[in-house]
Amino acid sequence: MKAKVLLSLILLCGGLAAPPARAGDAVPAAPAACELPSYLLTTESQLHKVADTVKAGKPLEILVIGSRSTTIPSSEDSSYPARMQAILKDKLSSSEAVHVSVEIQSKKTAEEAASTFVKLMEAKTPTLVIWQTGTVDAIRSIDPDDFRGAVTEGVAALQNAGADVVLMNLQYSPRTETMISAPPYLDNMRVVAQEHDVPLFDRFAMMRQWNDQGQFDLFSPSRGPELAKQVHDCIGRALAQFVIDAAHLGPAEQQN
Repeated sequence: MKAKVLLSLILLCGGLAAPPARAGDAVPAAPAACELPSYLLTTESQLHKVADTVKAGKPLEILVIGSRSTTIPSSEDSSYPARMQAILKDKLSSSEAVHVSVEIQSKKTAEEAASTFVKLMEAKTPTLVIWQTGTVDAIRSIDPDDFRGAVTEGVAALQNAGADVVLMNLQYSPRTETMISAPPYLDNMRVVAQEHDVPLFDRFAMMRQWNDQGQFDLFSPSRGPELAKQVHDCIGRALAQFVIDAAHLGPAEQQN
């Protein structure tokens, strides 16, 4: 049963690594389906290193650490990391200096992923790490306290390596919410984010909002690639704006 749950969650967003968008990609206007209440895009935590990097005109290197839900099969430019890069390139005045890379940690718990962070950070040296985690732990029913400890250790490792960190929680699926218990993992990620003063990108609440308001039908068993592209586009847009706001980048750093 849990294997079926994992497959259901993966199918929403894809299964192959997606390289970032090309520099020349156009950024269309945000669709109405991407609308979110402001509280879901607000954080009191700041991305100081991102702010310093952009203001200094230096390259902004962003690393997304995630699972296969980070990607979309055969649609490399439509995944949310690629869409985030395209939006940031469009919005920031130093647009050509933005680069987003993806590290897939397929089927790994937070503890298993965190154990790779020291070597990963030595190899990548990003300014910002966006760590997507929680789904595998929820599916495997990892003890919530152990999960919190693993996320704490992972965040500390990323910060000790000199990066800003954004935590991204589970994706929402009405078809699987009765099969796995997401709240303990959502709550513990929120606790870690507060303790370490890092922004939490609440993907779960955003996707539930879109589903409940009828922007996307995430319950339909006939999910196709177009739905995945639309959801990824909205997540990428929201994430780009979230990064800009958390870094407190004003008009001087953004395109007029």
